[in-house]
Amino acid sequence: MGRATIADVASLAGVSIKTVSRVVNREPNVRPDTHQRVEKAIRELHYTPNTSARSLAGNRSFLIGLLYVNPAASYIINILTGAVDACRAGGFELLLHPCSYTDADLPRQISELASNTRLDGLILTPPLSDMDELIEELDASGIPLARIAPGAHDDAGRSVCTNDEEVCAELTRYVISLGHRDIGFIVGHPDQLAVQQRYSGFRRALLEAGLRFKTSLVCRGDNSFESGVDCARRLLKRKRRPTAIIASTDDMAAGLVSVAHEFGIRIPDDLSVTGFDDVPLAHKIWPPLTTIRQPMLAMGEWATNLLLAQLRDDDGREQGANLPSEIIIRESTGPVPE
Repeated sequence: MGRATIADVASLAGVSIKTVSRVVNREPNVRPDTHQRVEKAIRELHYTPNTSARSLAGNRSFLIGLLYVNPAASYIINILTGAVDACRAGGFELLLHPCSYTDADLPRQISELASNTRLDGLILTPPLSDMDELIEELDASGIPLARIAPGAHDDAGRSVCTNDEEVCAELTRYVISLGHRDIGFIVGHPDQLAVQQRYSGFRRALLEAGLRFKTSLVCRGDNSFESGVDCARRLLKRKRRPTAIIASTDDMAAGLVSVAHEFGIRIPDDLSVTGFDDVPLAHKIWPPLTTIRQPMLAMGEWATNLLLAQLRDDDGREQGANLPSEIIIRESTGPVPE
């Protein structure tokens, strides 16, 4: 037998070709019983939609792009996994595209990329999701988009966030509860506003506990392992070094752990270390990292569904969300050394 066609599915389900097309494209307003019959026919015939034919018929490429800059590969992998799952369920393909964030011409380049590749829409990861010039360019060009973890939570219909400031304040309180008073902090990428909110949570928790904030115990990184190494060398060479250090990302925390081992500083006996994200690296290093588990896979999936709902013009589409993160306590934190 040859490959099943959309006409074969329509015939078996007893519906029109247009109805099959609406089911395949996940369009709204198909009666549940009709939808079930079409899905059953698709399974029985092992029907696979022809992307090119769908594109020609609907003036749509069924291709969306995911843009990234983040130097932490594990972060992107988790976001990508959630986006791919949502695309597969929605009958779309995903294009992964790295960007040069420092390029002043980036907004125009991305707009041209979307036009030249006929992308139906874009998913922006941080720090791109905070880039006003890029968002304005895409809006002006009529290119649908969804934003992951923007610092401002005022674009509810097309963004998904997490509780960065609140959960980092909670993590800081936990470290304080262990007796630590000299607590360092490694700040992440300066243009990623959600990461800056983690810093705000840290400072708020110190203030609430009546502890003095010390700028000398703060170092700025860029979310990468290498920047964690650089900051660790600065903080751990101090005459009075901190007894605990909170890093804005797990990759920077891993860089900190490597330098502590190099200096003969025992974790957590001499120094407590925490991160943020709970990427696979967090439980592979020694000791395993106390961190904050960010729902990255869910955020990637949610953002993709927000974009697909826009493309279907679904009036009842799901709104953006603030998905909670949670503290994961492992062996890298302990009581303040005597």
